[in-house]
Amino acid sequence: MASILPLELANVRLAIGATLVAEDFTLTLAAGAPTIVVGANGSGKSTLLRLCHGLATPTGGTIAWASDPQGHQAMVFQRPSMLRRSALANVAYGLKLRGVSHRTRTEIAHDRLRRVGLEAIAERPARVLSGGEQARVALARAWALDPQILFLDEPTASLDPAATRALEDILRAMADDGTKIVMTTHNLGQARRLGADIVFLHRGRVREHAPADRFFKSPGTPEAAAYLAGELPW
Repeated sequence: MASILPLELANVRLAIGATLVAEDFTLTLAAGAPTIVVGANGSGKSTLLRLCHGLATPTGGTIAWASDPQGHQAMVFQRPSMLRRSALANVAYGLKLRGVSHRTRTEIAHDRLRRVGLEAIAERPARVLSGGEQARVALARAWALDPQILFLDEPTASLDPAATRALEDILRAMADDGTKIVMTTHNLGQARRLGADIVFLHRGRVREHAPADRFFKSPGTPEAAAYLAGELPW
């Protein structure tokens, strides 16, 4: 299977009506360890993921994959939608759409639920599960598709510390399994724990993309330094 990475954005902009939402998104996302996207509210984090995943069409610039990404990427939202069916059926649903046989997709769904620690509740309705459990079902559902890249938009924002750490462990396992993780977060501790590299956005622009150690120890822009200091970037 040809790799769809790197993903290259060059001078990407997005305008909605007269409002410029993103400007000069220039960035390369390569295969490997997780990339974490940070920035203040309204900086363009969700917009960046939506553009990468194809949920938004740029009004300028280019977005180029190394090969056709169809079927090889996935996205998990902050509040994932659960179908009115069991946790197992939720995880198997994407495989069903791909035409995978019932037996095979059931085996894969059971395996992914096991890997996120939920095999014991496979037959429970997904919509009655806790927020943390639903988040893990969403990850299992994405993992079942074996994506080369997974975009996550604030997946732990509404979770308690224990559920957050459980999700982080799953993301590490997915990364070890070969999936490129690209995730937005406001949690700088989480960014330190998970990120190999950090993308910092400010007012709809990519202001910095650096290895995590360098970003946190010596941010390259005054806006990033202010953000890390807990000040609102100007």
